[in-house]
Amino acid sequence: MEGFDINWLALIAAAASSLVVGFIWYGPLFGKAWMKESGMTEEKIKGGNMALIFGLSFVFGLFLAFSMWAQVLVGGGGGEIHGQAPYLTFKHGAFHGILMGLFVILPILGTIALYEHKSIKYVLIAVGYWTVTLAIMGGILNAWV
Repeated sequence: MEGFDINWLALIAAAASSLVVGFIWYGPLFGKAWMKESGMTEEKIKGGNMALIFGLSFVFGLFLAFSMWAQVLVGGGGGEIHGQAPYLTFKHGAFHGILMGLFVILPILGTIALYEHKSIKYVLIAVGYWTVTLAIMGGILNAWV
C-alpha cells in the first residue's frame, strides 16, 4: 500500500453498507423488537425528516469508514504493518470490525443504556447492528485496496 492512498470508492461503499445493513437489521430482522425496546412508534418514524436522517447517517458512515480504514490498513503492531499481504482479506477487515463493535461500541452504548434505563435486549440489538456493520465495513475496506 504505497503512501497509504485512500480508496474513496471503498470508503463510499463501506459507508453505504451501513444503510443497507440498517435497512435489513431495523426492518425485517429486528424492527418490531427495536421499536418496542426503544419506545419508537410508527407515528414518530413518519414524523421524522428521512432525507436528513439518511443523509447524516451516510456522513456518519463515512466517518466510521475512515476510522475503519485507519484500523485495517494503517494499523498493526509488532513490526506487522497492515495494508499488505497477508492482511488484505475481507476476513481480516471483518475481524477488526468485530473488535471495534465489542471493545468500542458495546462499552459506549452499554453505558448510555444504563443511564437511560434501556433493556439488555435494546443494547444487544444496537450493538449487534454496529458490530455487523463495522465487520462489513472493515471487510470492504480491507479487501478493496
